[in-house]
Amino acid sequence: MIPFLDLKKINSQYQEELKEACARVIDSGWYILGSEVKAFEKEFAKYCDSNHCLGVANGLDALILIFRAYIEMGVMKKGDEVIVPSNTYIASILAISENGLVPVLVEPNQYTYNLDHALIEEKLTEKTKAILTVHLYGQVNDMDEINAIAKKHNLKVIEDCAQAHGALYKGRKVGSLGDAAGFSFYPGKNLGALGDAGAVTTSDIELVNTISALRNYGSHEKYKNIYKGINSRLDEMQAAMLRVKLKHLDPEISLRRDVAFAYKNGIKNPLLILPNINDMQSHVWHLFVIRSSERKRLAAYMLENDIESLVHYPIPPHQQDAYKEWNKTVWPVSELLHQEVLSIPLSPVMLKKEVIRVIEVLNNFQ
Repeated sequence: MIPFLDLKKINSQYQEELKEACARVIDSGWYILGSEVKAFEKEFAKYCDSNHCLGVANGLDALILIFRAYIEMGVMKKGDEVIVPSNTYIASILAISENGLVPVLVEPNQYTYNLDHALIEEKLTEKTKAILTVHLYGQVNDMDEINAIAKKHNLKVIEDCAQAHGALYKGRKVGSLGDAAGFSFYPGKNLGALGDAGAVTTSDIELVNTISALRNYGSHEKYKNIYKGINSRLDEMQAAMLRVKLKHLDPEISLRRDVAFAYKNGIKNPLLILPNINDMQSHVWHLFVIRSSERKRLAAYMLENDIESLVHYPIPPHQQDAYKEWNKTVWPVSELLHQEVLSIPLSPVMLKKEVIRVIEVLNNFQ
């Protein structure tokens, strides 16, 4: 069986380094907001070309805390609107509504699957305060266009970088392309922890100071609480694991690109739609997503040939029970994509013969 993603094999490459990092934390006797977190925050901020990084519990919290901080800073208030793609993972939208803000859905470009910047301005109102742009599957949005719209209308730009660690846009890393960015280090991400973890990057020192308190019960100083905060702290153990994994991120991205190049050049089946990529080198290939009007049959066929696949994502946000108020709305591009997308195996530990086998099987699909 060719697995969709073999996390055990990926992490076993760094087994000794991870064990050493684990022992270092245990021996330190300090397990929350200590030297490992501080070191990772510094290293990841530098990696992202950002001035600051704050480790938090997970990727959803990273986005929630950004919006919460803007509310505390008076930049936004409950009832304000945030532009967000209609075909993102639901976490992007949850972060908005959790803060009493209003998500305003905008369709994606049907070729890149990212936010269609040409549709943003028609959705703006006097209540619009931000654009949340998602670098879906590891491909960067057209940030010059999005930032130009934001500047014109005095909007904040927040990047959802959960799938795009290390992706480049005109020589700059994601996490430094807007006002703030949220990252997930869920184990299956390109930079994955060995548990849940997340981070915020920004160059806004007021935002840093506000989130720093909010993630820690609303406190900068123990027992002195200036906000009604939450507990969302990156722990020392996960920070230590991430410091190990960060050193290997760029080489792993290079290996992912090798697999993606092979797929792009090798899959010739006219029944399948391959990813549309403007710049292969700026894509970090968290997922390689093909499309088929016969997705269910294709997935079954692949499994019969001992190849795993996954659907990211089967149900668009506006059709979820969590957002019943949207259930009767129609978003045709998002609906088409959610009906057709299928993610095929791609990882930095795939063997050449496995890549060749996936290509062969897909080319023989009828």
